[in-house]
Amino acid sequence: MSFTCFLSENTALPMMYMKDAIRATIELMEADKESVKIRSSYNLSGCSFTPKELAKEIQVSLPNFKIAYSPDYRQKIADSWPSSIDDSAARSDWGWKEEFDTKSLVNIMLKNVDVSLITNK
Repeated sequence: MSFTCFLSENTALPMMYMKDAIRATIELMEADKESVKIRSSYNLSGCSFTPKELAKEIQVSLPNFKIAYSPDYRQKIADSWPSSIDDSAARSDWGWKEEFDTKSLVNIMLKNVDVSLITNK
């Protein structure tokens, strides 16, 4: 099974599982007023990973998974994004902490995706 990635192997991008995003919204709405010090918005972060790191995590469950890197026009877009998000204010003010890391995201993905679709030759 193989996949061609349109980014270079070491391009880190921030990701967040939707369940974490929803939970963060609810936790912020339920936080004590005194804890919420920023009234405009908080940054939230889940995890950041590179295509290479993601591939290695997939290979834990699917050892035959192969990835090739063929950056295209999307590389320039990815290079304009931050590699991670500073969510220290949310962590400090109202105790934000993600529940899903790269490993758990891959496990969920592999349970819910037809792995035969991973091949994109």
